[in-house]
Amino acid sequence: MGVIINQSAKNLVTTYLGFGIGAINTLFLYTNFLTPEYYGLVGFLLSAANLIWPLMAFGVHNTLVKFYSSYDSQEQKDKLLSVILFLPLGISAILGIIGFFAYGFFLDYFSQSNELIKPYIWMIFLIAVATAYFEIFFSWSKINYQSVFGNFMKEVFHRACVSILLICVYFEVLTVEGFVYALSGVFVLRTIAMKLYAFRLYFPKITLSFPHNKSFILKYSALILIAGSVAMVLLDLDKVMIERFLPIEMVAVYGIAVYISSVIAVPSRAMHQITYPMTATLLNKRDKKGLLDLYEKSSLNLLIISGLIFLLIVTNIRQLYELIPDEYQISFSIVIIISSVKLYDNLLGNNNSILFNSDYYRIVLGIGVLLAILAFVLNIVFIPAYGIFGAAMATFLAFAVYNTSKLVIVYRKFRIQPFTIQTLYGIILILVCSFSFYYWDFQINPVVNILLKSILIGLIYVGVIYYLKLSKDINQLIEKVLRLK
Repeated sequence: MGVIINQSAKNLVTTYLGFGIGAINTLFLYTNFLTPEYYGLVGFLLSAANLIWPLMAFGVHNTLVKFYSSYDSQEQKDKLLSVILFLPLGISAILGIIGFFAYGFFLDYFSQSNELIKPYIWMIFLIAVATAYFEIFFSWSKINYQSVFGNFMKEVFHRACVSILLICVYFEVLTVEGFVYALSGVFVLRTIAMKLYAFRLYFPKITLSFPHNKSFILKYSALILIAGSVAMVLLDLDKVMIERFLPIEMVAVYGIAVYISSVIAVPSRAMHQITYPMTATLLNKRDKKGLLDLYEKSSLNLLIISGLIFLLIVTNIRQLYELIPDEYQISFSIVIIISSVKLYDNLLGNNNSILFNSDYYRIVLGIGVLLAILAFVLNIVFIPAYGIFGAAMATFLAFAVYNTSKLVIVYRKFRIQPFTIQTLYGIILILVCSFSFYYWDFQINPVVNILLKSILIGLIYVGVIYYLKLSKDINQLIEKVLRLK
């Protein structure tokens, strides 16, 4: 348990550090050191790579974690590791051959939208392959109970490298075009470092045969492939579709809004590492009462914590954009819409853990595929008509339907739902504070305004939460912090 707590704490620190560096890159370095067109190009390349790397990985990074410990003999484990190494390589080779023969088609496609992208199309494939194998080697370290280095490489390393490269652009050590090429090199370097670390933990005896339950492994990998693809489509499809219908600099403008809103998801990512194994244990024991208790607590606690982050974003959004160059300005309603999507995600609590540890994950995958198609259609309809506001609305509607569907499935199959009267009070508090502080500001420097306003909102919000005793866990945390002070 000590090892788990120690690594979880370190992972949480590196996750927040990575988000902090990413915020500096997104809001200040990219916006001041690159033109909007090249910033949009970078955002498009990364989003397109995120859409296809799950295909190349074929879900084997999750398969490795699920099945490795189930084998008793080292021979079977080595066979699994060999499959994990070579199966994505074969799939990547097939996709690479298809891409080679379709390269002319891609050039013609992008010549109709954005000429700037054409020289860099091949980088999408390179970044996707590197990301797929990084995730595989990260899982390799997880099965050896070593996740700190991998989490650092995933959250901090590439963002820190981007900061250094952008500074090199500013001092004219590197051209803008050189920066784009060097960016793909960062992802390759990250994968090589992760591979060396994974092999240092354990290097298998390479074999070309499958372990004994080959069909089950392939079936599970295919299902995870679908799940990963659906998740990436819902997260990055909008930015890829924006490139098709709008000038490429709009990808950068929209990407800033998405990154600001993504901070709301950090508490959920941290809590998921704890609730996922707990949920699996409760399901295996058929402890419905314990499952309901965890469902309600995770939903309420995430609502309260992410609600504060939502408040700080929404009420400070005008001052934050005063710090960003004029060419990246955006309708604040877009940030609010995307932030609402992230807040709804947190409101689900451990819903995903319940579904993907149960026998009903196939239903969720089916719904996810339909929702990915719906998101594609909505983007096609809304972006030409409403621009990047249409992309935000398409994302909001797709996630609203997807999240509501998952709530309904858990209720229908388990007869439990996460909402209590405290949930209602929490939502009302968030709404009241949002409307109360959105239009009110200190008439001073934007940075000082953000700091003072955030402190005031934080004190009022936390004070009301504590006074109303909405969450026993949150109250205990507040009391612990006050005692430490």
